[in-house]
Amino acid sequence: MSSNRIAMPRRHFVGGLAASAGLAAAASFGGAAAQTYPNRRMSVIIPTGQGGGAERIARPFDMAWGPMLKTQFEYTFHPGASGQIGYELFVKRRPRDGHNLLFGNMGAEMLMYALQRPDYNFPRDYIYFSQVEIDDSCIYVNRDSPYKTIQDVVAAAKKRMLNVAVSRLPTQTSIATLALGEATGARFNLIPYGGGNPTYIAVMNGEVDIGASPMVGVMTLIEKFKVLGVFNRKQNVYADLTENAPTINSVFGIDIPDLFTSRAWGVHTEWADKNPEQFALLERTSREAHASEIFREGYRKTGATDRNLVYGDRKACTEFALRTIELAQRYEKLLTAKRGGKGG
Repeated sequence: MSSNRIAMPRRHFVGGLAASAGLAAAASFGGAAAQTYPNRRMSVIIPTGQGGGAERIARPFDMAWGPMLKTQFEYTFHPGASGQIGYELFVKRRPRDGHNLLFGNMGAEMLMYALQRPDYNFPRDYIYFSQVEIDDSCIYVNRDSPYKTIQDVVAAAKKRMLNVAVSRLPTQTSIATLALGEATGARFNLIPYGGGNPTYIAVMNGEVDIGASPMVGVMTLIEKFKVLGVFNRKQNVYADLTENAPTINSVFGIDIPDLFTSRAWGVHTEWADKNPEQFALLERTSREAHASEIFREGYRKTGATDRNLVYGDRKACTEFALRTIELAQRYEKLLTAKRGGKGG
């Protein structure tokens, strides 16, 4: 963790004791040195690989957030064990000082928490306080795939088990795919690739039959991928960008729940509870950063659309996390069945 401090603006001696005293007072109350929090860089743990969807959204966000907090952000990436490695590091080894943050995928990582039962506790040890997005799940293929429709995929998967690239096993997308198989008699073998980019590469290279991922990452590579179906009860909000890919429920007359992911900023609960004014600053500025055009423009420059950017406060994040735990319990047998794998 970096201990660099924000430099105090340089002051020139104007002359005279009164002038010096006036400048000293200005520096004391108006300069960066007067800022008690944050007073160094924010160190962020991302529990997935570098270059994936989390980094793609976090860096544009801190372009807006950093100036509001008068600091900078630095990141470390800790993929493995479906996110557990990053959370263990955050909870057990990072100081609970408000300068250490987590940027996590509440959906996938709360599923991991519920299924793998690590020896840390939500929400005792950490909380999410600033939801950044809502991102539907989808099934997609490379443009050269023999599967042109979601019906083609299901028909093929009834004859033989299809290999499916996913970023990791316990995700909403994994649940959606397995639920589709359960509802239609199709057979899917989920292969986790430890992050968004490796998952996309596996689909591009034809290493797997199909991919199952959140929509936004797929949309950044839509010239290479074809979306075959979306897990949303009502509509595909990207219909105009995906050649009117249908909702999977509508095609098969089934009722799989809306299974979307949602990334959010997290912090140690102990610090937030002991420092309410500083925590309130984090909450307020993160909300303002989310609404900032600086963030949205930066995010669009990554090739993503900003249709998925939906803010949620601590209450909304906690409700989503607890619902996800319930979802994990509902689909635990599907998620813990023996399947192939490519590591964390």
